Amino acid sequence: MQPDPPDPRDIPILTDAVAESVETSLSLHSKAVHAAILSETLQLADSLLHQAARDIEATLFERVFDRLRAQLPELVDRILREHAAIQEDPKDHG
Repeated sequence: MQPDPPDPRDIPILTDAVAESVETSLSLHSKAVHAAILSETLQLADSLLHQAARDIEATLFERVFDRLRAQLPELVDRILREHAAIQEDPKDHG
């Protein structure tokens, strides 16, 4: 037994039409949405990692420069003292 044909006097309800359209649209675009989310996420991760690397590099540079600034005077003094000692008594050092 076949179902009755739709009555031409029945007017479709707008929400039914929208729901069907949304379901069709979601199934057709799910791969595109997935790809877009993945692409944007990877771009964000790349950007954040590059910024983190720049921040780490700047922090390390500051630490090394601070250590150099702290240790350089002692290094210069030691080398000058050693050089002065050699000048005073060259036979002991050569």
